[in-house]
Amino acid sequence: MGDEKEERMGRGKVHILKHREAAYSRLAKRLCRCDDGNLSSSKETLIQLSRPSKHRSPVPGNKMQTIKCVVVGDGAVGKTCLLISYTTNAFPDEYIPTVFDNYSTQTCVDGRAVSLNLWDTAGQEEYDRLRTLSYPQTHVFIICFSVASPSSHANVRHKWHPEVCHHCPGVPVLLVGTKRDLRGDKETLEKLKEQGMSPTTPQQGSALARSIGAVRYLECSALLQEGVREVFNEAVRAVLYPNAKKHSKKCVLL
Repeated sequence: MGDEKEERMGRGKVHILKHREAAYSRLAKRLCRCDDGNLSSSKETLIQLSRPSKHRSPVPGNKMQTIKCVVVGDGAVGKTCLLISYTTNAFPDEYIPTVFDNYSTQTCVDGRAVSLNLWDTAGQEEYDRLRTLSYPQTHVFIICFSVASPSSHANVRHKWHPEVCHHCPGVPVLLVGTKRDLRGDKETLEKLKEQGMSPTTPQQGSALARSIGAVRYLECSALLQEGVREVFNEAVRAVLYPNAKKHSKKCVLL
């Protein structure tokens, strides 16, 4: 019985890897076909989701601005759960490693009508080269780490911020600590204690945000629907109201 279960799991992993390769292959072909970097017309991998019921409708007569927001971070830190919770007001029941997904929603921030294009990316190392194909024309990045995963916190400084800065210099970055509900979870605390570690504190998150020059540091729980809307509202504001020290620019692939 155990061997049969392992065999099924093995087949599942192979299926996921093949699915990832196929999706990134399609993404690369689409990007090569689009000289201006605007992929909104392609329906091959674009997932159009209804505007969340909690979002305010755009103000009639206002010109709608389109903002591209790319979400990056280690695998399994909760990027997809954050996006799905925001766009559908529902928490996904199972974890499926992301290859590449694109969500679109309309919202209103500070009375400004916005069409928000959200790009979910794979955090696994084997897709480092292909992941950056989704970076052109980005207006704002959200770098995620799990407050219950010290390694994902460390990788913000060592991997994600350097990658974003290299490919998209000048584009604003929002730092987000996900899974804040696990900060008080006994099982999580015990596992971290066994390794001589503890959850990232809000103060540590804020310090990291300052050190990388992020526009803001926020925490959220997609499971509890806490702080989710604030994350994307602040991402929009980073584009609508760039401060004097940070100038919002579209990303150029280097």
